[in-house]
Amino acid sequence: MRNSILGLALLASTAIAAPAHANDLGGGFSVSGNAALVTDYRFRGVSFSDEDIAIQGGIDIEHESGFYVGTWASSIEDSPVFGHTELDIYAGWSGEITSGLTLDVGVLAYIYPNGNVGDADYVEPYASLSYAIGPAEFTTGVAWAPSQRSIGNDDNVYVYTEASVGIPETPLTVSGHLGYTNGSLSIDNDDDYVDWSLGVEAAFGILSIGVAYVDTAVNNPLSDGTVVGTLGVAF
Repeated sequence: MRNSILGLALLASTAIAAPAHANDLGGGFSVSGNAALVTDYRFRGVSFSDEDIAIQGGIDIEHESGFYVGTWASSIEDSPVFGHTELDIYAGWSGEITSGLTLDVGVLAYIYPNGNVGDADYVEPYASLSYAIGPAEFTTGVAWAPSQRSIGNDDNVYVYTEASVGIPETPLTVSGHLGYTNGSLSIDNDDDYVDWSLGVEAAFGILSIGVAYVDTAVNNPLSDGTVVGTLGVAF
């Protein structure tokens, strides 16, 4: 579920994960999980792993009504403020509101349990609309972090659009992502910046292999263009 929340293949993190395989828990509930090894953890175009390999994984519990809760974690570059781990906890609702059009709304908490407790944690509500046309899917979304001490007592808005197309009779899916950050989480001196990526994923059952080019409009060693590779598994 995190992929749809954060946009492109993980795109918000640019880690391309294998499609989830839900396991029935009864009572309308199902559980699914994912794990991945990525050559660089990129979040909205910025490296959170100092351009090193990162290990990631998550678990989602969903109800047939559309409500879900989940958690996802990644290793990050060790620092006094953030520590060495990012933990995301989220909850929301996703469902088809008209033929082919899916709404996803919820709230996500970014937690850094190994850093200075509370100094970097913040909360971000989100919403997105997705529309499927044959093998193609198009998504537009927004995530808004209200003013919080951990992000400088100011707010931040992230808007994005993305598209993915499954190539018929092949295991390949091609994806593109364009995002715009404005506010306290910007890495640019002008308080806003653009990020984008283009990737391809090959899925083989529960396994997936992906590669994506990720870049931003900011001249910074941690946001320069790079190729990110991913090996993922879903269960």
